[in-house]
Amino acid sequence: MFVLELTYTAPLERLDALMEEHIAWLDDQYAAGVFIASGRKNPRDGGVILAVGEDRAAIEKVAAADPFTAHGVCTYRITEFIVTKTADALAPYSQGLPG
Repeated sequence: MFVLELTYTAPLERLDALMEEHIAWLDDQYAAGVFIASGRKNPRDGGVILAVGEDRAAIEKVAAADPFTAHGVCTYRITEFIVTKTADALAPYSQGLPG
């Protein structure tokens, strides 16, 4: 699983102008089964996305397709982690301890 942390690098007005495109991109990733949760940070200086994917390269490709990235208004920090414990609703994403 991956934690994608967005940090805004432009004024909120520029982000808000791209928000419709960004939300459509988010919706596409949810429909594809890549994203399982997302939202704004508080204070509003970025966002956080929980994602699943084959590997880091695949997630980096998804992040690069974000309109926020394409228009240079945010940066991504991507952290991969092994899911060893979950709430019941997230059990399908459990990976267990590495061998």
